[in-house]
Amino acid sequence: MTLIDFYSGSNDKLHTACCLSAKVIRQNFKVTIYIPDTTIATQIDKLLWEFSSTEFIPHCHVKDNLALETPVTISQSEELLPHDNVLINLHDRYPPFFSRFLRLIEISETTSEDTKSARRRYRFYKDRGYEIRHHKL
Repeated sequence: MTLIDFYSGSNDKLHTACCLSAKVIRQNFKVTIYIPDTTIATQIDKLLWEFSSTEFIPHCHVKDNLALETPVTISQSEELLPHDNVLINLHDRYPPFFSRFLRLIEISETTSEDTKSARRRYRFYKDRGYEIRHHKL
């Protein structure tokens, strides 16, 4: 069963996603960042390039030829998912395919809209019996 980690209180969801991606790949797991919004997908792609001056986070889009070998992939749909290690959800709804992953990471910002959306996702997972760990940032 998928293990779910909720990180709440983020001041910047994309920056938090980069931090967590770096942490996960240091543990030798692969990460897929799920965000259907094209603008935000472009922003996270750019931020992953600029995130750290001392650490490179290898990444690409799932449709890229190197997606199978790349530690971090960015996906805008549930098609062509290259692995089943860790999924970081940046969408405001739960990803319908999350259960194929070993671990799901949800990030909640401090805005009331994002907090409400995260609470709906949390209830969805909890009502289905998933183990959820909560981390306050």
